[in-house]
Amino acid sequence: MNDHRRRLLSTVCALACAGSLSSAFAQPTTTLRFSWWGGNERHQLTLKAIEAFEARNPGVKIKAEYGGFQGYLERLTTQIAGNSEPDVMQTDWAWLPMFSKNGDGFLDLNKYRPVMALDQFTDDALKMGMVKGKLNALPASFTARVFVWNKTAFEKAGLQIPRTWDELLALGPQVQKKLGDKAYVLDGDSLDMLLLAHTYAFQKFGQPYVHPTEPKVAMSAAAIKEWIQAYKRLTSNHVGVPQPTRAALGGADKPTEQQPDWVNGNWLGYCAWDSATRLRVAALAAPQQAVIGDFLTLPDARNSGMVGRAAMVLAASRNSKQPELAARFISFMLTDVEAGRILINSRGIPLAQSQVKELFREGRIGPVEMQAFQQIKAVREAGRITPPSPLFENARMAKLMRDTFDQVAYGKISDDEAARRLLEEGNSTLQRIKF
Repeated sequence: MNDHRRRLLSTVCALACAGSLSSAFAQPTTTLRFSWWGGNERHQLTLKAIEAFEARNPGVKIKAEYGGFQGYLERLTTQIAGNSEPDVMQTDWAWLPMFSKNGDGFLDLNKYRPVMALDQFTDDALKMGMVKGKLNALPASFTARVFVWNKTAFEKAGLQIPRTWDELLALGPQVQKKLGDKAYVLDGDSLDMLLLAHTYAFQKFGQPYVHPTEPKVAMSAAAIKEWIQAYKRLTSNHVGVPQPTRAALGGADKPTEQQPDWVNGNWLGYCAWDSATRLRVAALAAPQQAVIGDFLTLPDARNSGMVGRAAMVLAASRNSKQPELAARFISFMLTDVEAGRILINSRGIPLAQSQVKELFREGRIGPVEMQAFQQIKAVREAGRITPPSPLFENARMAKLMRDTFDQVAYGKISDDEAARRLLEEGNSTLQRIKF
């Protein structure tokens, strides 16, 4: 064997040995599954935050499982029933008692305080994730419903943004006259519009549909009838976009930000959770500008009608084989400053002081989102935001409400029959799903 071949063989052997040694000493990969719903922006920002966590934690791989909201609850329900749920899950606040009636359905994050920055949350914020005294989840943000208006479209039409319910209801014919038959004052899917009508009835009668602490309907028959009639007024005369019209434009549940008539200024506003503001305002075609309007309130309102709760929460599986790592990952996503810079307010303006202070300091929150935040903060600090019962947002109750109001929208049911269903079937459903 000549010297050249001998040197080549030595080099190959050395490289092979080095590879074997590096493989032998390589840190084994630990995988955590993380599921969430959202739009493309949330997906992309979340993936970047995951990369940041993985960079800080060599040997850890976060397996991302994400998609739209449609079907998310059904899939998660199946996974939890089969003990195959992800290690970390984005869930709705109202789902916690559904999956964890006694507080045992998810990991108790209180047990992992040493590896979590729970001190960045107020006691009120932590309570949003508590079930039967156990910390089942951490809230990403607080949300309440706000009115968002296309200021540019109002100026173009020579109209004033409504400040009262009467002004809102009177605007429909004016908008139609000024901007044409495709124009409406408000957009909203069936849930948005029935919730807006609920606000009106709540203000007038002082009680929400579902009792805050008991599994029963709190509204009187008269209040429920007013709720239905308010819905009909809000979805007629070019005030709100009727559900049949929305259905003909690509689906009744198609999000506002995907509606060309919102993007182009034919639909002048909407009322929805403020956590949707960033995406919907960004969808407006330039140079249109949006503003937050007054929260419409009856002169003799018995309640503000504004409800607020955690926009979404992160919970960890009780079956996770890496519970401490799952807790650390949740803490990173919701409290870490770097994660906050990446995620911004893609899950709403953060509740963790560490993240929100940095975002405010750097001016990362858009002006319209900041207006919404300040409005909600003022009402909340005045003690005028009512936390809804989790049962109000339970999937079965949501289906009952949507199905009933959809039949109202299509003229397939009388007001009296709709009121009877909401009262009687509401009570029977609440008894079946009570905690």
